[in-house]
Amino acid sequence: MSKRKGLSLEEKRSRIMGIFFEKQEFFQLKELEKIASKEKGINSMIVKDLVQGLVDDALVECEKIGTSNYFWAFPSKALNLRRQRQEDLLKEIQGGELKLEKLSNSIQSAIVGREDNANRLKILGEISNLEQVKLGLEKELELFRECDPKVIAEIQEEAHNAKDATNR
Repeated sequence: MSKRKGLSLEEKRSRIMGIFFEKQEFFQLKELEKIASKEKGINSMIVKDLVQGLVDDALVECEKIGTSNYFWAFPSKALNLRRQRQEDLLKEIQGGELKLEKLSNSIQSAIVGREDNANRLKILGEISNLEQVKLGLEKELELFRECDPKVIAEIQEEAHNAKDATNR
């Protein structure tokens, strides 16, 4: 007894596409279900979902003529889609390379004015000292926050609201 491994979704999709590429004609859904189950070994119950997924991905065309839906796909369309995708990706790569070059140039131009000299080091030291002083003052201000009239008014308002709520 050998356990047969089921096909993955991608394998099923490629087999359905193979039907379109081999026959190079249009099909109704019922025809596709028959062909897929006989020739490709795909359960006819899921052919509709697979074909709809291919239509959603623009790999298969669908047209409603009268009361019937016709599906078709040709290798030339798939090739054109791949070429278009490749061109789009190449344009994206070129845009990324151009952006990288511009950023590299801006980095180089920014470095020009930032050479380490005595004056610049002195100013950077002053900046770091002032930032530390600012942090210390903010901590000290936080300690005195409880004496702030706005905070005291908020606390009194909250106490008054709590008292009113308990008296209801």
